[in-house]
Amino acid sequence: MTERPVVKRTARAILLDGDDLVLIKRTRPGVDPYWVTPGGGVEETDATVVDALHREVDEELGAKITDVVPCFVDTVEHIAEGASDVSGVKVQHFFVCRLASMDLALRHGPEVEAPRGEYEVVRIPFSRVGIAAVHLVPLSLRHYLDGNIEGVRALHAPDLG
Repeated sequence: MTERPVVKRTARAILLDGDDLVLIKRTRPGVDPYWVTPGGGVEETDATVVDALHREVDEELGAKITDVVPCFVDTVEHIAEGASDVSGVKVQHFFVCRLASMDLALRHGPEVEAPRGEYEVVRIPFSRVGIAAVHLVPLSLRHYLDGNIEGVRALHAPDLG
């Protein structure tokens, strides 16, 4: 099989605050509500994927994060939208991290300045029941978390090194 070009990369936070998972509930006209982890595209100005994660969490939540640990990667087809765009794959990097601070009044960036629908910051229990209660996308993340909640929590164990 031929290797597909990576045409987009994202950095997303599995953001824990105590026993809660911080998510964004997306509501757009004509689409059923769905929940996503905070984060977004890696930009040319981002030195690393982790730098992109910090920038995106700051933009979307007015938040600071700590204890950033890579935990899941998802690769999906990415279809070109414009004539100059290239089709290939989008690689989504998911990091488990802890919420250090959050001030929604400090949110900025395209989601706040030119929103496409509503972006509501919500907390759900970081449990199988909590995850099952929302339409979390991508589906691969929902399945990963359902099977690995204990493992994700263990990524923050003090003896991990």
